[in-house]
Amino acid sequence: MTLFSRRLPHVVTRADLARVLLETYVDLMNVDDDEALERLGRALERPELLDALYGGLSAGLEAQQGARTSEDQLMDRLAKGVQKRRSRVKAAPGHPSIAAVLVRINLELGLAPEQMRATLQTEKGRALLEDGLARLGKHLAAELLR
Repeated sequence: MTLFSRRLPHVVTRADLARVLLETYVDLMNVDDDEALERLGRALERPELLDALYGGLSAGLEAQQGARTSEDQLMDRLAKGVQKRRSRVKAAPGHPSIAAVLVRINLELGLAPEQMRATLQTEKGRALLEDGLARLGKHLAAELLR
């Protein structure tokens, strides 16, 4: 996975990422905020999942970058957005591919049936997961860069 910027994990820390994913997880998984934040924190300790989510956010940032905007300028805007809005990021709209991302999160937590892992590893499942990561990344980038 190639990050949009080497600064990305420093600008959007693991704790920040859990916070910006919170409303999406709460809405689609129907759990309370405290439970969701605890689950996301544990899930993001998994390097593979963290890399996948940073990859989706990187795709979202690339989509937001204009021809005249440098990487550093966009990362500076993102840093300000994280400080201002990390606790106010709206839930991503419900979509089957976003649900696939949440299944992946729940698999890392042991909350989803293990056969779902095999489903996500099929060609169709991988495509759905990749689409979900990209959609989620675009949503997060748009929310944080407003």
